[in-house]
Amino acid sequence: MKKETSKESIAERTREYIDAHPSIKDCMSKDLINYSSLARQIMKDLAVNNEEAVMIACRRYAMKLNNHDYEGSILKVLSNSRLVLKTKISIITAKNDWNVLQCLETVFSKLLNEKSAMQIIQGQQAITVICDENLMNEVISAIRSENVVKTRTNLVEISVRSPERISDVSGVFAYLANNLADGGINVIESVSVFTDTIFIIDESDMINAYSILSKCIESAERISGVA
Repeated sequence: MKKETSKESIAERTREYIDAHPSIKDCMSKDLINYSSLARQIMKDLAVNNEEAVMIACRRYAMKLNNHDYEGSILKVLSNSRLVLKTKISIITAKNDWNVLQCLETVFSKLLNEKSAMQIIQGQQAITVICDENLMNEVISAIRSENVVKTRTNLVEISVRSPERISDVSGVFAYLANNLADGGINVIESVSVFTDTIFIIDESDMINAYSILSKCIESAERISGVA
């Protein structure tokens, strides 16, 4: 006969479930949750039968969330953030090869002297280069076309420039990304560089994405009393 899952295990799985559902976590932090309904849903999704253990775990986690104003901290950062828009951005995806990195180092050094912007992201299987479209041919020539996997043009870069305290506040990137996703925006690439949170999107999504991010900042200003 299979043993009943321990209360400790149920509590841990309940917390993991809540963490995996940001909308539930957000409502819990604002005390907007019907815990009986939530417990029944968690029991159904996790296939557990101990309602008391699930309910206790939910309420204890809610107490912890109520003691930390996560959203308030995010909004304070965004209330002092500004948007910077750049058009005519391209993405070059290349093989993850040491020779490619060496070639990019030469191009990168030149661009630094010219104060041109370029981001390089190295993954396990590929290297992504984000740059102005007028630099694309120069980059491809430097790394050689046989090392290029894919290119994309007609892209837009929207940077959310925040105060330095963003490095001490968790959830800012997720908050912005979730708002873009809810608005139907496909983020092609994203990167965080010090105080800049950068989203690369298709040019056709530019107006909608800029509007969504602007509303995030305007809302933060109103709530934080900055506006």
